[in-house]
Amino acid sequence: MDPFLTLLNSFSSSLSDAELDSLKFLCRKEISKRRLESVRSGRDLFGILLEQQLIASDKVLLLEELFKNIKREDLVSQLKQFEEEGEVNAPDDQPDAHEKPIEVICDNVGKEWKMLMRKLDISEVKLERIVAANPYNLREQFHQSLREWQKWKGRNAKVADLIKALRGCNMNLVADKVEK
Repeated sequence: MDPFLTLLNSFSSSLSDAELDSLKFLCRKEISKRRLESVRSGRDLFGILLEQQLIASDKVLLLEELFKNIKREDLVSQLKQFEEEGEVNAPDDQPDAHEKPIEVICDNVGKEWKMLMRKLDISEVKLERIVAANPYNLREQFHQSLREWQKWKGRNAKVADLIKALRGCNMNLVADKVEK
């Protein structure tokens, strides 16, 4: 697969809904309102930008500006690394779009998810905010809290840390599944 498309896909999976909304707002001069309304993911937005030739593997200035505007310096640095090296080398231990440890964990943890998030040092305030935003959807609460942890840790969000926290909560079966 094209390394630039792989990079865009990883950007897409790391964007929160609020960040996507901000990106859509910032692109309103380049993309028609009708097209922006159909955008449901970063992948959709990047696809339109590629189609309109506003971004390309050798044309990333717009993308860099967009990420700076939403204060995602981690994505800006990945983009610069891509420009310099032609690809992004993620550490082996870092969660990425291919590993999907978050999905495995969400599918297997259940109602004890807060214990795990506390083990990962997510504050009670953040947990309560996530619960309030998704009051009737336990899986979404957990998924958003894992995304929050991943965003908070940035490049330091390691699969090994997730496994260690799972084992610390006596969730060894889930930890084994993540390791696979």
